Formats: sequence, C-alpha cells, structure tokens
Amino acid sequence: MSEQRKAFSLAGLRPALARSLAEGYGPAELRKDLVAGLTVGVVALPLAMAFSIGAGGSPAQGLYTAIVAGFLIALLGGSKFQVSGPTGAFVVIIAGIIARQGMGGLVVATILAGLILVALGLSGLGTLIKFIPYPVTVGFTTGIGVIIFAGQVKDLLGLDIAKLEPEFFGKLGQYAESIGTAALWPSVLGLGTVALIFLLRKLAPKIPAAVSAVALVTLAAWALGLDAETVGSRYGAIPRGFPAPSLPALSLETIREVFPSAVTIALLAAIESLLSAVVADGMTGDRHSSGAELTALGLGNIASALFGGIPATGAIARTATNIKAGAASPVSALIHALVLLAFTLFLGPVAEAIPLAALAGVLVVVAIDMSELPRFLGMRRAPKSDLIVMLTTFAITVVIDLTAAVMVGLGIAIFLFLKRSMETTSIAPADSLLGAEAPLAASPAGAAAEEGARRLPAGCEVFEIAGPLFFGVADLLQDALAALEKPPAVFVLRMRQVPSIDASGLNALAAFAKRCHRQGTALVLSGVREQPHAAIRKMGLDMQIGPENVCADLGAALARVEALLAAAPKDAQGRPRAHHAQHPKEGSPA
Repeated sequence: MSEQRKAFSLAGLRPALARSLAEGYGPAELRKDLVAGLTVGVVALPLAMAFSIGAGGSPAQGLYTAIVAGFLIALLGGSKFQVSGPTGAFVVIIAGIIARQGMGGLVVATILAGLILVALGLSGLGTLIKFIPYPVTVGFTTGIGVIIFAGQVKDLLGLDIAKLEPEFFGKLGQYAESIGTAALWPSVLGLGTVALIFLLRKLAPKIPAAVSAVALVTLAAWALGLDAETVGSRYGAIPRGFPAPSLPALSLETIREVFPSAVTIALLAAIESLLSAVVADGMTGDRHSSGAELTALGLGNIASALFGGIPATGAIARTATNIKAGAASPVSALIHALVLLAFTLFLGPVAEAIPLAALAGVLVVVAIDMSELPRFLGMRRAPKSDLIVMLTTFAITVVIDLTAAVMVGLGIAIFLFLKRSMETTSIAPADSLLGAEAPLAASPAGAAAEEGARRLPAGCEVFEIAGPLFFGVADLLQDALAALEKPPAVFVLRMRQVPSIDASGLNALAAFAKRCHRQGTALVLSGVREQPHAAIRKMGLDMQIGPENVCADLGAALARVEALLAAAPKDAQGRPRAHHAQHPKEGSPA
C-alpha cells in the first residue's frame, strides 16, 4: 500500500471527537454540549427501556446498552452529533434470537455482529451498505413496524395473556381470544400516551414529545394510585450498580446457529447508523467518516454484549434531538450516556414507577413512524418488479423473520438486477459497418480507420455486441453463430461497446473461438476496449484467437478480413468459404 493510501485509511478512522478538539473546544462549546446531553439523556431513558422490554429483555439491559455503547461510539465514532443506543429496528431480531437461543445466544450474536462491523469499518466496505435496494429497506422497515405494533397490544391494553406467541399470527389469535380481558387503566394510560405524543408533536414541536408524555402519564398514575403494572412491579428494582463485564460461553454450534442473525444485526446496525449520520450531516453541514463510525459501532456492540446489553446503533430521533438542543461535538453524546448512568445509579425508583402501558404507547408510536406508510403505499407506482421485492420482503419479515426477509429480498433484487443487465446487453448482425472505433494504441492500422459506411465483403459476417459480457449473457455468442445458415469464412465480432468482461464471458468467448475453428471460420475481434483487452491477454485467449486477429479498431479489422478472405478457399462461384465447410456438429459432412 502506498503512503498516500495509508494516510487516507488512517484519516478515515480518525474519531470525530479528536477532530472537534483539534478545531478548538472551550467553555462555550461545553455549555452547549451540557444542555444537549442532558436533554437527549432524558429523552433516551424511556426509549432504552422500552426497546429492551419490547425485544424480550429487561429495562436494565436497555440502559446498560445506551450507557456503554452510547459512550464508546461517541468516543470513537466518525460523526460529531450521532447518539447511539437501542433502536426499534432491533426489537424483532432480538426477540427472535432470545426465543430460539436464549440470552446467551443474543450475547454471542451481538459480539459476532460487532466483529463484522469492525471489519466493515477497517476495510472500507461499509460504504457498500448504501447499495442495498430501496424496495428491500422499505419492505423490512414497514414489516418491523407492523411486528413492533403487534407486540405491544398486550401491555397497551393490559390484556390477560400469560405469554405471547412469538409468531405474528399466533399473537393475533391470542389477542382475538383475550380482547375481553382488556383492563381499563392500562388502556387509558397506554392510549393516552400515544395521543399525548401526537398532540405534543403538533402543538409544541420543540418539546421532546415521548419523554414528556411518559412523564405526565407516570405522574398521573402515581398521584391517582391507578391499578397498572409498572416497570418495577414486573421486573423488580433496577440494579443500583453496574455489572462487571463477562465473556459468554462460546461454542462452534452456538456460533453456527446465531451467525445468520449476527449478519442481520450488523447490516441493520450499519444501515441505520450511516443513515442517521447522513441525516446529521444534512442538518449541520458537517461530514462524517463512515469507516470510523462503523468501527466504533462494532466496538460499542462488543462492549455492550460483554456488559449484558443488547445491540445498539445510531438513533435518528435521538441524534436529531441532540442537534436541535444545540450540540457542538460528540461530548454531548458522552454526557447523554453519563445522564443515563446517573439514572441507573441514583434515580432507579423514578424509572421503576413508569407504567408498562406508557412504554408500550411509546413503542406503538415508534412502530407507526417506522412503518412510513406513505413510502410503502407510494411503491405501488414503482415498477412491478420493485413492488414484488418490497411486498416479498415485507411478507417474510412479518410471517417468518427478518433474517430470512433480508436474504430473500436481496436475492430477488440481485436476480432482477441481473435480468435488467442482461436486457441491456445485445448482439446483432451488421449489414454495414458505420463509423470507426478509436484505436487502443497508435498504429498504422489505426490511421486507416475512416468514418462513413463500409460495405461487407462476401464471405464475411459481422456481429456487434453491446453491453458488458458477463455470465448472464454468455450464451449470446453461441446463439449468434447458430443463427447463421452456413459458417462464414470470417466472423468479425465488434466489441467497441463492451466496457467489461468477466470470467464467464471469457470462457464463452473461448468456446466461441473453438467453435469457429472447428467450422473453419476465422474469428476477428474489433474495437476491443481496455479492460476486455487486458483480460483476454491475461487468459491467453489472444494466442488462441491469434494476436493478429485481435484488432484495436475497425480499419485494422477490415485489413485483416481482406487478408483472410484472400487466403480462404473459394466455392464454385468464386466466393470465399470456410476452410472446413461443415456445420456446427463436429464431424458432419461438408
């Protein structure tokens, strides 16, 4: 690696905190970060607990995640304003892992996901995340929203259900059977939280709606002594300390079982974190480093798992709140983590008093926000293939699980991309040659190329291939030769519009050259561009075809055609024919 590339790689991993301090950090910036950190810390408190509870964890696990991962990602991350912690996108996948492999499996999956994220950050491959098709992201985010919503109905209405079924339709069946057990006060508190959030967003958009609604509902429930289950009554007292880090029990079997889920966690974390960083850049005019952000995200998830937490990523809502509160640097996100630590150590009783119905109401709003129904419904105007990808991803997310949905959605999208790519590559006969290619290198033959129409001599067939020659279109060459009534003396393949060729394309070209040779047809390539020309030389295919038959431009190709036709045997009418005038089947009579 050159010194320049080394410097570029190291610069891409530089934390935004180091950049902020180098630009000058003083009391004015610290005051801004204190206000923003306190604000976003209070906002993150109910969300961290709600997401963890919704995923099947404990409220303490959500707090540990926001504290450990939130602090470490802010310390080492590539965005000045990113706030990280548990998010709604993980609720479904975490719940599935806990249901199948238990909490130990979740810890292993989170560590594996962290290692994948570190690898993405260090390699620079994280930028490829942006190429995940839009229909896939719409399908699984809307599906996640539907599943989160379905998972909150029990606590939202206080239904008497001992244990919720993990499957979507199983939940719906349970709700239908137990709807008559809905309790008055949990329903009032849960639905009231939802209504308050939307009302505050409309009437007082500058006030953090979720935390204000939860605070008002909690105060009302406590003051009136309402009969509603709280965080403390279900999960007990929030630990007044901080857990020591511990390594999970690792086994090859567990790693195999959770690896697909770990990949999904890593992809979701990378997508959401980079999207949040891009949003922050748009709001502030700053520019994040994706390499540093993903590396820090990976380390933060590993640390979170070691302290008993759950997966974390950049949170768009908390990041936006941080910016609107006046944050000046990553110090605000560090303060947000310390605020949550203070709640865990000293203000546990306040968090324990929050009604579960209120947290369920927060998650219902999150589900509605994630669903983004206008985007989902707007896809009906998209091409039918994209609509199919979105609906398939959505259906599998809801009915099966998110891991399968992402894999199937990406698989269908890739096949559709290949189909479209195949449609852009074509091979067709040319009755006349119009124009000339620019020579690849200066040569006397290149100077002979002229603009204008060029008539084809007898005994010569010319086909032009347009588009990349890759595995999806490799059979086009064989189809072109098979379409001819009899083999010509010379076959010219114009490649001026072939920007690239892969191994399958090279193999198809080699097979095509062998077939031409068996039939006594001389193959001439015209206008071979830089990448295909280099690949043909590297594979030794130019020696098989004949170096003199790989021509840089049209003038050289036509000169070569004339020489070959002059040496070709003639038929009864004096027209050039193939040296062995036999049909494609080897050994058939002339």
